[in-house]
Amino acid sequence: MIVVIGGVAMSLWLVLVCIVGKARGPIGLVCFYEKDVKDRVVQMGLTTSKKIMLSSLVVMLALFIPLVTFVPVSVYFYNEWVNSGIVGFWDYFWQLLGIYMIMNLFDRIIIDEVWVCHTKAWIIPGTEDLMPYINSKTRKRKWISTLIAFPVLAFVGGCVMSLIHPPFVVPI
Repeated sequence: MIVVIGGVAMSLWLVLVCIVGKARGPIGLVCFYEKDVKDRVVQMGLTTSKKIMLSSLVVMLALFIPLVTFVPVSVYFYNEWVNSGIVGFWDYFWQLLGIYMIMNLFDRIIIDEVWVCHTKAWIIPGTEDLMPYINSKTRKRKWISTLIAFPVLAFVGGCVMSLIHPPFVVPI
């Protein structure tokens, strides 16, 4: 249950970050585009390299902080309060990995393939010749990072949580 709820919550968080980032148009999230697109929008005077770096930092923090705080904390407390605290490393690992994979499958399929590739919402006028914005090399890189980075993150989270279990004992 925590896996589905956490996965959906993180997917919705990802959509919210995208909506807020794109509030003034696709230039707001040009940090997600390939280097040739970034260079073109800077050359066209639509933004600056400094603004792209700043938006990249803000977006990465907005996505990374919940991945390493909200997800492990929610899994930990779910297991302590709902699941009677009878869990170990593998339970934590599989729950974290499930949440991360739901979010990443949502990102790869719904955001990248449907929203970015099949709508006009992400098109930056003057860069149409650089489409598709997510080329096959980028797709492969994203899938490989999903299949390597998130199991590693789940492993680290599982290790940390299994080391601190139980967090405290409440005297009766």
